[in-house]
Order: sequence, then C-alpha cells, then structure tokens
Amino acid sequence: MAADDDDTVAPAICVMVFNANDPSGAGGLAGDVAAVASVGGHPVPVVTGAYARDSAEIFDHYPFDDDMVSEQARAVLEDMAVQAIKVGFVGSPENLSAIAGIATDYADIPVIAYMPDLSWWRDDLIDQYHDAFRELLLPQASVLVGNHSTLWRWLLPDWSSERAPSPRDLAMAASESGVPYLLVTGIPAADQHIDNVLASAQSVLGSGRFERFEASFIGAGDTLSATLAALVASGCDLGEATKEALTYLDGALEHGFRPGMGHVLPDRMFWAQPDDEDDNDDEPSSGPQGFDMPPHDTQH
Repeated sequence: MAADDDDTVAPAICVMVFNANDPSGAGGLAGDVAAVASVGGHPVPVVTGAYARDSAEIFDHYPFDDDMVSEQARAVLEDMAVQAIKVGFVGSPENLSAIAGIATDYADIPVIAYMPDLSWWRDDLIDQYHDAFRELLLPQASVLVGNHSTLWRWLLPDWSSERAPSPRDLAMAASESGVPYLLVTGIPAADQHIDNVLASAQSVLGSGRFERFEASFIGAGDTLSATLAALVASGCDLGEATKEALTYLDGALEHGFRPGMGHVLPDRMFWAQPDDEDDNDDEPSSGPQGFDMPPHDTQH
C-alpha cells in the first residue's frame, strides 16, 4: 500500500556514480550499482561513456559528450538529495571538467575519486586524462582511491629512491592538489599478504591487511570506491567506512567467480548466497517441472 504522507517513507541513501558502462559487468557502472545497492544505498548512475571489453581485456572506450554527462547529473541533483558522489573512469578531460563544475556547485557533497590503471590506453590520452584529473577533480575530491603502483606512476613519476613510496609519500603528493585523504590499495606485504592504507599528508589513519588471492581480478577498485562512497553517504565516519569497505571487498573477492574466459570478477552479492549446509537435496523443487526454453528461431 502506498503511503500518502511522504514523512512516513524512510529517506533513501543516494549515491551518484559517474562511470563508463562496462558490458562485462566487471566494473564501471554495473559494478558501482551492484556495490552501492549491496551495502544499502540507492545508486544514481550517470553514464559517461562505454567500454568495448570482455572479461580479459579492454579493447577501446567511447566517451559521451560532456553536455550529455552534465545534463544527466543535474537533472537528478535538482530532484534528489544525493549524499555522496563517486567518480570512476569518465573518459575525457571535458567530462572531468563537467563533473568538477557539478562538484563545485554542490560543494557539501563528499566526492570519492577513483583512479584506475589506464595502461590499456594510448600514452597521450593517459597523460591528458591524468593532467585534467589532477587539475580539475582532485581539488574537489574528499578521498582519492587507487592501487599503489598506479598512484606511484601518476603522482610520483620522478621518484628516485630505492625504496617504494609509502602511503604517506603518496598522500603528500595528492595533498598538493588539495586531496585531504588517500586510500592506497595493493601494497605488497610479507607472507603473501597485501596492505591497504588510509593516509593523509600528516599521518597514517588506518590500515587493513588481507591475504593475497591467487586469482587475477578485475573490478576490485570500482567495487571498493563505490562501497566507500555508499558507506560515507550512510553517515559512517571515514575510518569506519574504510574498514567496512575493505572487509566487504575481501568477501567479494573471496567469493569471486569467472563468468568468461578471462579474469575473475568480485561477487558483490556474496552475502546473499545460500550456505552449503542450507541446501537440502532431499526436498523436491516446488517450481514448475519440464519447461524448456524454446529455440530462438522466430521467422520474420
């Protein structure tokens, strides 16, 4: 029964996500929507372009026009109260400029920015995108999320020390562009573990160590950043949101699956899967029996 009084309806936790469509479902908008919904948020997806990809590799990317991106977002923002914004790969400096303008106009909404590995792309396009991201979006970002090696190549390309840069080194580099917090993932650790560290230019604020999986995954970064945005939107402080997002990602990777011939994908709905011990093979199925889908041979 529909409620007549809007006050009786619980407010939604709305998370706007800017990302490209990923037809493999590994990451992109599909990954963002699943992750945000899985932790109780309402995803507000703004498509910024489309990948041509499968579960093994990215072949190409086709960005949308920046006006199309801006109109999608502004139409929703004038209608809904959005509690957080997540920015994934948006494909062009023009789209980054449009999103930065929106973030400026809605300065009270925290922005979680994710920088993926762009090594599949042309070098000149990577440089243009990195420069625009640093100049336009980082000053608007509340948190920057990225893999240690990706952030190292981008933020500290002239690093000359024999030791790898620490999360604080990377956080100090990010802070020069105005980012207060950096979540660094995939830091190699001892005994087949990896560290994930939340840091500022002043200190390390939190960390999580998890066992390294043997499988090769795609979609982990989008999953983590979208989950973090949804938890921040729900009112968690950044430290608690980071801890919960990392734990959620670990579960999604532990239950990962391989739907194609390429990499393993996170199972973002792992918590909804039935336990093995709950299965009862002795009980007959209550569903209809003997119904096979007919072949797709309709004649036109």
